[in-house]
Amino acid sequence: MRWRIPVSLALVPHALALWPIPRTLKAGTGFLVLSPQFSINVNVADPPQDLLDAVSETEGFLKTDKLQRLVLGRGSSDAGALTTAAVLPSLTLTLQNTLPVLPISAEAVKDVANRSEGYTLSIPGDGKAAVLSANSTLGLFRGLTTFSQFWYDLNGVTYTNVAPVSIVKDIPAYVWRSFTPTEEGWCSQSYSRTVDSCLTLLAICKSFPVADVKRTLDAMSWVKINMFHWHIVDSQSFPLSLPEFPELAQKGAYSSSEVYSPADVQEIVSYAAAHGIDVLMEIDSPGHTAIIAESHPEYIACSQASPWSTFANEPPAGQLRLASPATVNFTAALFTAAARVLPSKYFSTGGDELNTQCYAQDAQTQADLKKAGKNLEQALNTFTQATHGALANLGKTAVVWEEMVLEHNLTLSNNTVVMVWISSENAAAVAAKNFRLVHAPSDYFYLDCGAGEWIGKDPEGNSWCDPFKTWQKSYTFNPLANISAAQAHLVLGGQQLLWTEQSDPQNLDSIAWPRAATSAEIFWTGATRPDGAPLEGTEALPRLHELRYRMVQRGVRAIPLQPQWCVLRPGLCNIDS
Repeated sequence: MRWRIPVSLALVPHALALWPIPRTLKAGTGFLVLSPQFSINVNVADPPQDLLDAVSETEGFLKTDKLQRLVLGRGSSDAGALTTAAVLPSLTLTLQNTLPVLPISAEAVKDVANRSEGYTLSIPGDGKAAVLSANSTLGLFRGLTTFSQFWYDLNGVTYTNVAPVSIVKDIPAYVWRSFTPTEEGWCSQSYSRTVDSCLTLLAICKSFPVADVKRTLDAMSWVKINMFHWHIVDSQSFPLSLPEFPELAQKGAYSSSEVYSPADVQEIVSYAAAHGIDVLMEIDSPGHTAIIAESHPEYIACSQASPWSTFANEPPAGQLRLASPATVNFTAALFTAAARVLPSKYFSTGGDELNTQCYAQDAQTQADLKKAGKNLEQALNTFTQATHGALANLGKTAVVWEEMVLEHNLTLSNNTVVMVWISSENAAAVAAKNFRLVHAPSDYFYLDCGAGEWIGKDPEGNSWCDPFKTWQKSYTFNPLANISAAQAHLVLGGQQLLWTEQSDPQNLDSIAWPRAATSAEIFWTGATRPDGAPLEGTEALPRLHELRYRMVQRGVRAIPLQPQWCVLRPGLCNIDS
């Protein structure tokens, strides 16, 4: 079998069902059948249990995906070639270094600069065993994900049509690739076991059963997303149960059945880590904290003040009295209690949408400012220094929203990670201040945009971030736009976000997938495909179709991107076809 380096992957878009596309790839044009006795052999001394579990999961996918090729006839014309194709007997996993072998879950929560996610994969076309090697178990996990995407089914035969395959040192272009389904919405349902979870960014609390969260983590792992941004509390609900502050959830959750117990949190965190995902928890502050007034009214200014639009960006109004020493101490202790039990090196303190009018009309805040001889900005700086200091004492790095850098005059550690969300154009200003940044721009990556206004008594209202952000729009995002070469190292990566005011378990999958996978490829593959051509939607669409169909096979209710007539005829539904 002759090696063929594709001049352009667009020439055979239906033959490469990989997402994200590896950064290095040589693929042939031969057929290769998976042996009915195919096995994955782990050539690793004392392999961790989560690596063995990942192997078992991959073997399960190879047996149950049953994905037919997305071409006319669904691959029926391959039948003849399969009768004479070589048979792949096994895949062997090896580690390339001599360092102690750590579980996937330990590798996944290292500082992003120290994570080793790269792998090398060889699938011969002549019937010899395939080999997957990496420097870490996390790298092996990423390689297993890629391996599982090569295979189709025809009448019970599992095969690929691009053998042989060589992927050498497929390493992510960016270290931070996140999805944030947020909990910004009103919880209206109760479940026997629920999780109020944001799969990224800001959120008002929405209850998702543990099974829905795990399914979302599964889908994230299939596209090599490595961060789950968990905005766990907001103005409407405080579901996080902390032994040090039991009253917050007792009085702030929607109900006693809609609470995250410490065991719930650890279950989610452990499951995520075993699937190569770090959990970034966020307790937004000093805004988005109105619910704390249910248990500690002394700490909250303008609690449920009316009209709410004067005092907050969404109902109900209320935010921490940041000028109060008692509130500062409370918040620092709260962050410590939440962060100390999490393995992640990161913890988000929020900092978005601070409403100054609330403080201007709060007599207690004005008295605290006068007593301290400070203005509001100075008090905010003191608040931030104390709360971030509490995280630093735990060895955690603070993550904040862009306003903390661009709208306030604060003394922040340059190690702080800044989420750029209001506009993609603001990334340059953050980089100019020499802060590390994560792209989360509402003009490209907000999945909830275009669903209409959720605020009542507003029949002509639209969502604030209209229009709907299609996958094609998201896929055009350039992480280095207006970022100089000298600043490029500050861009850690990016994340797609879903605010869940209008989402619940019934539509979570369909809103998120497969659109949330677009940023996964942007930040894993980088600016160019393995053939050197730039990322481009026409080439990507057939592969994204394959991903969507595979997700459905695995139980994720991802929506179709086109009618199946178009799916089976790549390019014929383009606007210029």
